[in-house]
Amino acid sequence: MKIHLLFLSAALLSPLSVVAENPGSKTATPAQVEEIRAYIKGAWKTLTRSNASLAAAAFDPKFQKKGDRSTVYIPADEDSARVESELKKAMKPEDLASIELKTMPKDAGAGIAPGLLYLPKPYVVPGGRFNEMYGWDSYFILVGLLRDDELDLAKDMTDNFLYEVRHYGEVLNANRSYYLTRSQPPFLSEMVLGVYGKTKDKAWLEASVPALERYYRYWTEGPHQTESGLSRYFDAGEGPAPEVLADEKDAAGRTHYDRVKEFLKTHQIPDYPLSKEYDAKADELTPFFYKNDRSMRESGFDPSDRFGPFNSEVIDFNPVCLNSLLYRMESEMAEIEKELGHPDKAKAWSSRAAGRKERMNALLWSEEDGLYYDYNFTQKAVRRYPFVTTFYPLWAGIADDKRAARVRANLAKFERPGGLQTSVFQTGKQWDAPFAWAPMQIIAADGLRRYGFKEDADRVSTEFLSVVLKEFIAHHAIKEKYDAAHRSSDIGAGIKFGYSSNEIGFGWTNAAFEELYSKLSDKGKKLVLNIE
Repeated sequence: MKIHLLFLSAALLSPLSVVAENPGSKTATPAQVEEIRAYIKGAWKTLTRSNASLAAAAFDPKFQKKGDRSTVYIPADEDSARVESELKKAMKPEDLASIELKTMPKDAGAGIAPGLLYLPKPYVVPGGRFNEMYGWDSYFILVGLLRDDELDLAKDMTDNFLYEVRHYGEVLNANRSYYLTRSQPPFLSEMVLGVYGKTKDKAWLEASVPALERYYRYWTEGPHQTESGLSRYFDAGEGPAPEVLADEKDAAGRTHYDRVKEFLKTHQIPDYPLSKEYDAKADELTPFFYKNDRSMRESGFDPSDRFGPFNSEVIDFNPVCLNSLLYRMESEMAEIEKELGHPDKAKAWSSRAAGRKERMNALLWSEEDGLYYDYNFTQKAVRRYPFVTTFYPLWAGIADDKRAARVRANLAKFERPGGLQTSVFQTGKQWDAPFAWAPMQIIAADGLRRYGFKEDADRVSTEFLSVVLKEFIAHHAIKEKYDAAHRSSDIGAGIKFGYSSNEIGFGWTNAAFEELYSKLSDKGKKLVLNIE
């Protein structure tokens, strides 16, 4: 695996005396837990990008080689002269010379050359090849920042997302020009309330409302709204995703799309003729495939077989994750308006939330299986593909006690020695079994706790935390994803589609460690030390 050292400071690469104390032991020490937490605390600074470090932020390892000049785009409705003046004050002359500032054309879409989209405030990047501010990563990073008393940075990141909505139209997949056609799972109201809970700045809260309302409309109007009254993921762009063509290549130089095409050419999938996705006569993936592939990336779950093979029918689904988040947004907008003294507006938002909750429990719940699924609104049926997003309605408060207990009874489908795997199917895709991802551990644990299943929440938390600690002791690094079945960060051989690298940093895993660990009982914290 190639490690991008550019994004790791000398401090994070230096030897650790505490880690070296106990390298082969099956039991970690409390000092080693403090060592990983110190690493995480330092990583917030290492992973932070700002105007002063704009040259480092603008560099895109997916498209550039070291020494290439980077493009930075300023929004068309922004004061370019003011931004350029501020950058000249903040940046070293040689760093300023390494970037090219351009004003975006109006309605640019993603048709402009790759470049960084300007943001006014500092932000934390995930790490490795992900050297920009990501949509849903940043919510989980913010949870970690607030847990680590990094309030100013948490507020800066939230302000950047409000800026994105005002100037770029939505919270972006990430602040690169090739992401202008899509968003990512909507956590913005969560971020605003998380910061407001610490600052109690009512004027700032009120100023955020127009952007929140605009972002809500992005998800509930136009192509994102469906006939069922629920929403879907949908990328406005066409054709292959540029970042996939540029960077998601295997050792033979084949892109993700090359490998998908080879698979579809040589395999038949029961119940999925895939004629809409693959033109066998021309040996080409179709525009329909690429539309769904792009839309899958708006979901953040790229790739899995959750929405059909290679997520190739995602635009036909009302996802349980997205609609749970929109329910939370509606409920939180009601909370915000109530806090601002607008009871009629609060009532309207509560009514929207109640309607979504009713539709979700009617359409997305399987009484037979005791799980929440994604709803195919074209077929008017759920797809029975057990996925860890079944815990979202618990996290959001959509489930009643009976449904929550049924979901909890299905924990064994997902629970493995290293935490919760994402699905029950091993497909060679990174968002399917046996892989465990940090944000899903937070969502599931918080959902279980919400309905009183504290012991289950503690257990799955300690399972995941202990493997992160184990691998940190072995490699002095925190990774993007883990093999839940084998308690390992060595995952490359199991991933056949997408990118097989396991990036180092790593923003949301750092956050998950802090958040999950902080909620454990004393007994649970001791169990984290069992790293066998």
